[in-house]
Amino acid sequence: MGTSSATLILIGVIFIGFLLLMSMIKIVPQRAAIIVERLGKYRATYTAGFQILIPFIDKVRYRQTLKEQAIDVAPQICITKDNIAVEVDGILYLQVLDPEKASYGIDNYKFASIQIAQTTMRSVIGRLELDKTFEERDTINVSIVEAVDKASEPWGVKVTRYEVKNITPPQSIRDAMEKQMRAEREKRAIIAESEGSKQAKINNAEGDKQELIKKSEGEMQKRINEAAGRASEIEQLAKATATGLRSISSAISEENGLNAVNLRIAEQYLGAFANMAKTNNTLIIPSNLTDIAGVIATATSVFHETKDKTK
Repeated sequence: MGTSSATLILIGVIFIGFLLLMSMIKIVPQRAAIIVERLGKYRATYTAGFQILIPFIDKVRYRQTLKEQAIDVAPQICITKDNIAVEVDGILYLQVLDPEKASYGIDNYKFASIQIAQTTMRSVIGRLELDKTFEERDTINVSIVEAVDKASEPWGVKVTRYEVKNITPPQSIRDAMEKQMRAEREKRAIIAESEGSKQAKINNAEGDKQELIKKSEGEMQKRINEAAGRASEIEQLAKATATGLRSISSAISEENGLNAVNLRIAEQYLGAFANMAKTNNTLIIPSNLTDIAGVIATATSVFHETKDKTK
């Protein structure tokens, strides 16, 4: 019986010693910090790693994360410069740089940062007209970051940025804005259509102009070509006539050439009267029609005179 009691006491002592040992050992994770107090007074700030505390004397009072935190800023009603109530919300990004100040400098730095962000947002929106609030998002973000960062410096907190998520005007204002945007889109469409029609007319006029120019150039070239063709034809005809005349002259100079000329003249003389008889009902016949030899003699004398003059 005594042995069993001693065993139980030993087990209890070992268990209590294990608990005391576990309470002495603290493992702090990466990007985190713990604030340790000794007998209620600040003792030290322990960062990531293996740490040892004195049981019943040292106590972990605060735990702070050193990571960047994204805090949602709840929607709130802001009045613009032109007295329009808009609902605005956003996201605040901050990071604890000094865990001791974040623990003892303020009771709740997250709540305080949100309140300053909302107050600054109302102030900035109040200086802008409704249309400008959509254009000046960057200005709003910078103003809120500067205000919250300045106020949170004694808390050991750094505000990295602020982003406005939504700016929601009343339904009546949204309807009016929608009508305005629709009218603006229709205006741009009409202008674009008119510009297209104008350009099309200009293109058509330019095309007609080029067509007329090409036609006139083609007509001019055609006339030039026809004139050149006629000139060439006249030249070729003149050359052929001259060649024929030279051949006739050469033939006459040859032996019996004059007899051939006389025969040709007689044939043409008779052929001319034959043609006249075909085309006219009335025909005047010369008195010496039968004197073909006289006609040939007359023609021959003409050839001789011409020949003598050319010599």
